[in-house]
Amino acid sequence: MTNNLEIIQSKIFSLENLIPALNVWKFKEKKIVFTNGCFDVLHRGHIEYLAKAANLGNKLVIGLNTDESVRENKGKNRPVQDEYSRALILASLKFVDAVVLFNEKTPENLIKLVKPDFLVKGGDYAIENIVGSAFVSSYGGQVIVIEYLENHSSSSIINKI
Repeated sequence: MTNNLEIIQSKIFSLENLIPALNVWKFKEKKIVFTNGCFDVLHRGHIEYLAKAANLGNKLVIGLNTDESVRENKGKNRPVQDEYSRALILASLKFVDAVVLFNEKTPENLIKLVKPDFLVKGGDYAIENIVGSAFVSSYGGQVIVIEYLENHSSSSIINKI
């Protein structure tokens, strides 16, 4: 019998457990897509963005800011949802293959570990301002900016409440 919760939970990786999965995927010549964010209140903009990112390759890896990292970046009243809840929600998406938490202000070290074929961010970023873009470009990886869906952000949703 399929245990859907266990399947979802199996897509939440520690850094140590991510390395063997990455090695298998790379051995099988899978194209790895990496993106990151807080994903505090998952909304339509996130879903469309992540689905488009997943379409670029075979495996979508999401770097997820820890609660501490979100507070550092967005202020003391964030995140609204705790890191495990955010990770579980992201992992439940069928096109997400791995969610890994990172505690730094930026995902630079995680990007260097993953060494993705595609580094993806939303249209509210310029390529030259995307953390890890120079590194990914240095080995022939591609940095992609996906069009931003206007008026769909966690902050705007939270501010309405």
